[in-house]
Order: sequence, then structure tokens, then C-alpha cells
Amino acid sequence: MKPIFSSFHSLHSPLLHPPLPLHRRPRWPRMDSSTPHQDSSENKAKLIVIMGATGTGKSRLSIDLSSRFPHSQIINSDKMQLYNGLDITTNKIPLHERKGVPHFLLGEFDSIDADVAPSQFRSSAGLTIANIVSRGNLPFLVGGSNSFIHALLVETFDSEVDVFAGSGSVSHVLRYDCCFLWVDVAWSVLCDYLCKRVDEMLDSGMFEELAQFYAPDKESVRVGLRKAIGVPEFDGYFRKYPPWESEENGMVPEEGCDPVRREAYEEAVREIQDNTCRLAKRQIGKILRLIGAGWDLRRLDATATFGAVMRKKKSSSSDLEWRDIWEREVVEPSVKIVKRFLEE
Repeated sequence: MKPIFSSFHSLHSPLLHPPLPLHRRPRWPRMDSSTPHQDSSENKAKLIVIMGATGTGKSRLSIDLSSRFPHSQIINSDKMQLYNGLDITTNKIPLHERKGVPHFLLGEFDSIDADVAPSQFRSSAGLTIANIVSRGNLPFLVGGSNSFIHALLVETFDSEVDVFAGSGSVSHVLRYDCCFLWVDVAWSVLCDYLCKRVDEMLDSGMFEELAQFYAPDKESVRVGLRKAIGVPEFDGYFRKYPPWESEENGMVPEEGCDPVRREAYEEAVREIQDNTCRLAKRQIGKILRLIGAGWDLRRLDATATFGAVMRKKKSSSSDLEWRDIWEREVVEPSVKIVKRFLEE
């Protein structure tokens, strides 16, 4: 079964949209990365930032907005989606759902043996924004890794200080003119949805993907892509039931098979669900920290949408209800916010 807010597959960065003719280019300022930024937003590149906990529909909203704002281009700010591989497990947006919108820093780092540092993301994403803006296109920053978002956006970044661990203060002085959209879902609804989404990801091939990724000699390695939720949780299972031995009897242990093996599988699934909910809670906490520091995040309440999504899952009803709510309560307000921002 494919998730309604679907689990995502691999993609490669497409070519940029052709630049607009000079007389039709949008009037957001060009950013020169070699020039110091000034305090006035008039001298800064405009950037749309879509934030929120995992599973709240950030990627869907970015595509919906891109259809309303031509020549939009999307930069990934999810740290696990930076890496090439585990496309279902890390929920990369599939090619057919991008609707031709260029995506950057999505599956572009090949190394799984080292972490992409916040300072490295700041450099790569900053260069990407400069290239997008220089061609008259509109950059969207989309993802849930708030430590990377902070590293990229603040005017002054200290790689030795973790502001979310209490060792420093969050700055409100940013090097871009940002429009922040925060997609939020009530916790009880979100956690229920995330658990269901894990089941759907497994139905879509997540287990088989993790089986292929399993490396007995790297079980203790927790860097890069090996930090992705799903990898450590299933490592213990694969240690007991190696994938190459399970192929003869079927990869996924079905009901009625060896009960010990089935219980080990279900325990790994529960751990993935629990850890996904914990991740979402940490992400929300970081967002609240940014708001407390003066970041102007515009909250978009998607609770009713996800409530309708969950009702659909239980009754197999039409998609129309949740799609209508999503359009009315999330997309339309977002369009108004972005339009006002670009006209300032």
C-alpha cells in the first residue's frame, strides 16, 4: 500500500529551469555570496523556508506552492535525505511527485561512512541558493533538520556551539530574507499517523531495502546514512536472521511463521515507530526554541487534514475530504503568505 503522504524513492538533481527573460525576472534581490550581508532585508536574497516535524507534509506543500510560483526550485534540508541510498527508509520524494520542479542536495552525498557536518551543509546549501537566485529563480528550503536550517540561515555560525543543546543562544540575525512556513499537526494525531506510515513504508519495500543495506561488519558504525531510523532497529534482527539465509523462506516473516522470528520483527517495527515519534518531538522542540529566539515562523495547522487521512485509512473512503481540507487550511494560507512576502 502506498502512503497517502507517500514514502519517497531515489532521485537525481534535474537540470535547472531555463532562466526567465530579463524583463520578466522576479524582483527578489540577487545574492552575491562574496559580499557581506547587510541588516536590511532589501539587500538579502529572498528564501521560502518550509519547516515542521517529520511526516507533516512539508514536501507536499513545497510542490503545491511550486505550482503557484513558477521557477521555484527546492533545496533539501533533511540531513538523512542528503545521502544517496535508502530512499524508502529516508522518505525521499519520488521523481514522479516532483512535477518537474528541480530538487537539490537530495541524495547527492555518496559517503555513508562520515557525517555531513552543519558547516558543510551551510556551505553547500549557501552556494546552491546563490546559483538559484542568480538565474532569477525562487529558492525553497524544505526539510525537518532544524540544526542544519539554523546553521545555514544565521548570519554568524559557530560550528563548535550546539545552540539546541543549551551551549549557546539562537541568533535572530539571518543572512537571507526568509519567509518561514511551519506545518504543524497536533501531537496525538501526528504520532498515530507516523506509526501508520511506518507500516506503509514496510509495505512499500523498506524491509527489503534495509536487508540489502545490512553490513555485519558495520553494525557498530553510527555515522552518515547508518544513523537513519530503521538501520539500527533492524540490525539486531538481521544479526539473528541474516538476509541471505531468509531469502529461501521469504524475507518478511509472515503471521504463522516461527513465532520467535516474528516477534523479533515486530519488536524492530515498534522501535522504529517509537523512535520516529521521538524524532518528531525533538524537532518540534527545536522549532519552539527558534520561535522563542525571535524567528518569525507562520504556523499552518494541518491537524484536520491528518485527521481526515486517518479516517480514510480506517474506512477506505475517498481522498477528496483530506485533499479539500489540505488545500483550504494549508495551501491557500501559504500562498497568501508567500505572495505578500514576495511583494514586500
